Amino acid sequence: MVRYLSSSSALHGFLTAVGNTLIALGLTLFGDRPFGENFVYSQSIGLSIWALIEVGRRLLIKDWDTQSHRLALIVPPGAAAGFLLGMLAGDAALGRPALAFWATQPRRTLGFLALSLVIGAAVTYFFMSRERLAALRERESAAQRLAAESRLKLLEAQLEPHMLFNTLANLRALIGMDPARAQQMLDRLIAYLRATLDASRSTTHPLAMEFDRLRDYLELMAIRMGPRLAYALRLPPELAQQPVPALLLQPLVENSVLHGLEPKIEGGTVVVAARREGSDIVLEVSDTGVGLPTADDAGARGGAGFGLGQVRERLLTLYGPSSAVELLPARPQGARATVRFPSTP
Repeated sequence: MVRYLSSSSALHGFLTAVGNTLIALGLTLFGDRPFGENFVYSQSIGLSIWALIEVGRRLLIKDWDTQSHRLALIVPPGAAAGFLLGMLAGDAALGRPALAFWATQPRRTLGFLALSLVIGAAVTYFFMSRERLAALRERESAAQRLAAESRLKLLEAQLEPHMLFNTLANLRALIGMDPARAQQMLDRLIAYLRATLDASRSTTHPLAMEFDRLRDYLELMAIRMGPRLAYALRLPPELAQQPVPALLLQPLVENSVLHGLEPKIEGGTVVVAARREGSDIVLEVSDTGVGLPTADDAGARGGAGFGLGQVRERLLTLYGPSSAVELLPARPQGARATVRFPSTP
């Protein structure tokens, strides 16, 4: 905002000088004095008025919304004082006695003073409107950023315990069946949570780190499912450093394991792949599990809806309508979730 005000003040001064020149041309065309004389007086008066109003505005108006009424205390005195100061400067520049024009043509001088008041008020109001609009846009932009960040934090806060509770439920089931593997799973869970902690506190991280966390999670689930779970992670080297929302694919991979492969006796495979399509990044999580739920068992698989909703809302918050999430049946069996969003440098 400070940079904008500085550029606005410079533009205000420049346009004032241009307007002064046009006034001098008009006075020359419709008056009886040469352009040089009119130019000196016009610039001296116009720039003096602009400088005094600008100084008064900076001293007395810090917030346009609550203090704009103070312009009534700035513009008339500033225009009158600027007119007098400009007359004196013009007289000095042309080597004339001080206020000689005022003494010889008082009515004409008063007319110029009234014109100066009108022009000073009009130009000041114009730039005031621009600056108030800029301040309003900046506040709206800041409010939108704050709202987006707050919503993102809320979504992430919901996501982390959801993943943890699912994993602990798996661990509890394993304790009764195979304590040794449960101990191994607990050790892996501790390592996974330690590695994930930093990532979960960041808005974005490289795609390579996203895939590392997915590998940790799938290794964790492989302890519980054994040979029933196979997985493949396909990340092209050129996309390794591509920034992505942290833990974006975690709920989709959870869905594939818990709702796709877990209910299937023989288990299956989860494949996570990344590719670039034009200016978009496309991420896919596919599995060979039981497929998408029917109307009869949709309620029992509410977690899948939670995970998909989390991904969709996070992408919408960060990228807006240019992002997309799609869940479709895979062929010959299973399900495929596709995530698309604009790539960033």
